[in-house]
Amino acid sequence: MGKVKTIARRSFLIGSAAIVGGVAFGTYLAKRAIPNPLLQGLAEGEAAITPYVKIDATGITLITPRADKGQGAYSIQASLIAEELDIDPATATITPGLPDPAYFNGTVLAESVPFPAYDQGKIAETMRDFMSVPAKLLEVQITGGSSTVPDGYVTLRMAGAVARETLKEAAARQMGVSRDQLSTKDGHVILPDGRKIPYSDLAPAASKLDPITDIDLRDPKEWRILGKADTKRLDMVAKCTGTETYGLDLQVEGMVHATVRSNPSVGGEMVGFDATEAQSMRGVSKIVPVSGGVGVIADNTWRAIQAVNAIEFEWGPAPFPESSEQMFDILEAAVGEDDKYDHRQRDEGNVDDAVTRGEIIEASYRIPYLAHAPLEPMNAIVRVTDDACEIWTGTQIPLFVRNKAAALTGLKPEQVFVYGHPMGGSFGHRLEMTHVEQTFELAMAVKGTPVKMTWSREEDMAHEYPRPAAVAKARGKVLDGKVDTFDMSVAQSAIVSGWFDRLMGRPVPGPDATITTGSWDQPFDIPNYRVTGYRAPDMVPVTSWRSVGASGNGFFHDCFLDELIHAAGADPLAERIRLCLHDTSRKVLEAVGEMSDWNGPSLGPNRGRGVSFCMSFGVPVAQVIEVTNTEDGIKVDKLYCAVDSGPVLDPTNFEAQVSGGALFGLGHAMSSELTYADHATEQTNFDGYEALRLYQTPSVEVKALSNAQKIRGIGEPAVPPAAPALANAIFAATGQRIRELPLSKHIDFV
Repeated sequence: MGKVKTIARRSFLIGSAAIVGGVAFGTYLAKRAIPNPLLQGLAEGEAAITPYVKIDATGITLITPRADKGQGAYSIQASLIAEELDIDPATATITPGLPDPAYFNGTVLAESVPFPAYDQGKIAETMRDFMSVPAKLLEVQITGGSSTVPDGYVTLRMAGAVARETLKEAAARQMGVSRDQLSTKDGHVILPDGRKIPYSDLAPAASKLDPITDIDLRDPKEWRILGKADTKRLDMVAKCTGTETYGLDLQVEGMVHATVRSNPSVGGEMVGFDATEAQSMRGVSKIVPVSGGVGVIADNTWRAIQAVNAIEFEWGPAPFPESSEQMFDILEAAVGEDDKYDHRQRDEGNVDDAVTRGEIIEASYRIPYLAHAPLEPMNAIVRVTDDACEIWTGTQIPLFVRNKAAALTGLKPEQVFVYGHPMGGSFGHRLEMTHVEQTFELAMAVKGTPVKMTWSREEDMAHEYPRPAAVAKARGKVLDGKVDTFDMSVAQSAIVSGWFDRLMGRPVPGPDATITTGSWDQPFDIPNYRVTGYRAPDMVPVTSWRSVGASGNGFFHDCFLDELIHAAGADPLAERIRLCLHDTSRKVLEAVGEMSDWNGPSLGPNRGRGVSFCMSFGVPVAQVIEVTNTEDGIKVDKLYCAVDSGPVLDPTNFEAQVSGGALFGLGHAMSSELTYADHATEQTNFDGYEALRLYQTPSVEVKALSNAQKIRGIGEPAVPPAAPALANAIFAATGQRIRELPLSKHIDFV
């Protein structure tokens, strides 16, 4: 429960504005209220109640501003509002709305504070809370970092509660009774005698009232929607029947089709081109130079792709090394170099002294570049006129898209309209907007006509901003059967600086914490414990990939910890539990041991069991994987996963997200890599970028614990532990330590 009346009015502003036939309320956790964007352009009889609720004669619309890329974001946001508003979310219209500063993400930047997530002391929590200020000032409306639920957990429920109580107050005054005599259900205020008044009938009267702020958020014991196992995602029918409208499916009247071909060396320029053949091909209407390449406008996408493939190009030089091996040489050389030092957020005991005594255990690891490779390739529809720009696309950064469009077209931000759509996957791919910028350029060439630009699969793969490749060098020591020293150095190119430069035209100064995220911040008490990040030179432009820095550091950290535990002669699970300094994380480790019967009978010959742990985005996750070493290769038999992300709001979707994340991590660990030769990606389609096959997929068992004090997101945390759990299981079954991903480079899978 949250007691709203205990929050000072100056820090929790609730403003109202009367509108024709209705009322609007805004709730903002900041000193200065941001205007409710729904008040602009309301039609006769419409009412906007908070920035998240709009009511008219046809029903209720819920605004769910965090993007849905398959993880169920629209559904859970709607449920959070509906729980307090007392409506069935399935009866409402769900839309992400137009991007606006009011929808800034006040939680996503909290991950950047220099405190591990298990540190919930006053200073750490104060800094996390403070990060909502720069998020607001920078207008960070973004979906990422598993932040949708943590950011909306209070805000969205509060939006529904403020609207509900104000509507009740309107009914109370209208009927001459006190508000505490009234209740609500299914979009109606219920009078003492049982009569019902629809919310839509009360909106005009509510517009004349000050909003009701003296409210309690409901106790979870009273929830009707949240936390219920029978709750169904609102998009489930559409997903199961193939009727969901993704950006790729969208049709706009009068639109033309287009595609683009850019320098296969991302960031390289185009020196020249010859489009003579393409210009004469059937359906082609225009050839348009765009940044780094050329676009073709035609009467359908297939003809546009055929035409762009017929263009002869002369490409400029690549801004990065020729091959993957050259890039790994640069990464290897960066480790330990003073001029490449970036940060050290973990330095306990005295590592330098410890490694001068006794036997030292050393190991080197590396992980490859990884593509996002969502099923839906990048696409957008843009229409530009002299006084407006309209954009239809799936994006995780709608406000950045709006502002970039305004800058490119010379229009004011309020003249740019971004209509978000569900995405057929992303995994971080749609944190970028190169494809949208290219579509702007095409649309500017045919002003007034909507242009639908679709990347071919090959263009999508070639113009990835991938997960960075990285290397780690580790050394450690054991003493008296226990892990005594852990020293790890990680090198990779920076993610955050380049990403912000592409989005905002200026890089972020200072260290890049993602280089060591998932290694320095693990809840283990090792006497001598140090993790150092080295920033390799910029090579291939990189961006976030599902679970960001933890996607690789989880492999580095846990595999080396497993090596040290083996050298100590300790039990892999028992020693992790002994070292764990965080009670919630310890219980997760204990739970996965119980699930997998870790201390039970041996699995038998040619079989192995590996355990792993990684805390990312504040969520401790432990996994156990069982494998069999067959004559034809490793067979993955079973995956157990224990998680604690606080209260579970949608048990069915929780299990889907956890099992899906674990299998996502597992498949990439087994077979996936993005390699470069001649300054370009060698994998150009799904046939070269192998995913987990159905016949390789193990059975998955998920257990949710709820000991954590704070609610967290779950879209990413199950990814990092999968790779080390598999590598540790392979060692248990074969005695072979594999320190490089993908594992298929060193062992076969069946």
